[in-house]
Amino acid sequence: MAWFMVAVVVAAVAGLLRWRRPAWYWLSFGVALAAVRVLVRYSTVMDACGLTVPPARWRLALARMTNREVPESRPPRVLRMRPTRTGLVLRLKLRPGQDAFDFAAATDRLRHSFGLYGITSREIRSGVVELRMTGYDVLKRVQMPVRLDTRPMRIPVALREDGSVHYRDYRAVPHGLTLGATESGKSVYQRNLVAGLAPHRVALVGIDCKQGVELFPLARRFSALADNPNTALELLEALVTHMGEVYRLIRAQQRISVAVPDAEIAADIWDLPEDLRPVPVVLLVDEVAELALYASKEEEKRRDRIVTALVRLAQLGRAAGIYLEICGQRFGSELGKGITMLRAQLTGRTAHRLNDETSANMAFGDIAPDAVLAAIQIPAETRGLAIAGDSTGGWHRIRAPHTSLRQAVNICNKHAHRTPDVPALEPFRPSVGAVPGARVRLTKTSPSTA
Repeated sequence: MAWFMVAVVVAAVAGLLRWRRPAWYWLSFGVALAAVRVLVRYSTVMDACGLTVPPARWRLALARMTNREVPESRPPRVLRMRPTRTGLVLRLKLRPGQDAFDFAAATDRLRHSFGLYGITSREIRSGVVELRMTGYDVLKRVQMPVRLDTRPMRIPVALREDGSVHYRDYRAVPHGLTLGATESGKSVYQRNLVAGLAPHRVALVGIDCKQGVELFPLARRFSALADNPNTALELLEALVTHMGEVYRLIRAQQRISVAVPDAEIAADIWDLPEDLRPVPVVLLVDEVAELALYASKEEEKRRDRIVTALVRLAQLGRAAGIYLEICGQRFGSELGKGITMLRAQLTGRTAHRLNDETSANMAFGDIAPDAVLAAIQIPAETRGLAIAGDSTGGWHRIRAPHTSLRQAVNICNKHAHRTPDVPALEPFRPSVGAVPGARVRLTKTSPSTA
């Protein structure tokens, strides 16, 4: 009777954890049950999903000669099964004749057969496939892991659907485009990006033509800010001038001669000695359409100069340590000439909920067509859910942890002393007062009044 009561209590606790705290349930009960289920069902599931190969001819001949049963089809060999905080990682060695695409196409059937929430497949190397299995919906309540692989200019900003961390690596993907409809979660994604960059040695430059309501609360960590198109034009042209100065510094430090080894020849700021290396710059543009729209001839001239400066920074800025983050609701040819040229330079693409397929094609139509349908299927109630892709054609569902504006302001205030002084951007340095007290509330719309 005592054992029965213990079993009932354990089952009740497991059920409660699975309902209220799926992450705790997975670490305490789910991982062991899932591992046993995968190992027991492995051969049967692989055979049912068509992921086996027939036995070799010599096995069939040997069976006929010895009058034994015909050997069964062989599934891929399990190299390793590793539990994680969100699921299981199964590494398989493919049999001759198998292809990694077969496993990618069968992930939905494997998910149902193994009784797990989700499975993604990727090829590690020739003949080796890795299945990342998640035991619960990790994007429903995003919890970033404690240990993160942080490096200079590599920022963890979101969690992927397979439980891994999504990083914004500026050295690998210099420029990015973020699209999304109103109330889709772009602002939260941008706050996570700024909060992640704040502790690093980097100059943040912002253009927020919504009178600065998104970026100006974070002004203490920004080296330059603009809140209208006229100031934005001056700021962008100052950045172009700064880019030219950095290239002159790199050219002066190259020291190209027959006696200089290749490893000592500088081609960008990261090849320079640390004491001479200029501080990298990240330019964040909120609602890029406000920079491209015009209603008069004078505004059209200003718009052309703005787009030209952005295209120059996107084409030439990487080696000078200038990186672009462009945000908007739409980013197509209807914004005028030069926009598609600019979009072609934005390698990293992130799309939150979009209202139409045309907007999704603006983000992924030229790099990852398979992601277009996923981008327009994001439900309105899951704010912050997004599709992230790059020029390789791969894409992932991601979701950034919710960061309030107050939390982002506190992080920027904490690291305000790290704000570098860039002489070319000094005229655009935001004027800020003393750090407000802890009781001052700051919301997305306006400061609260007593």
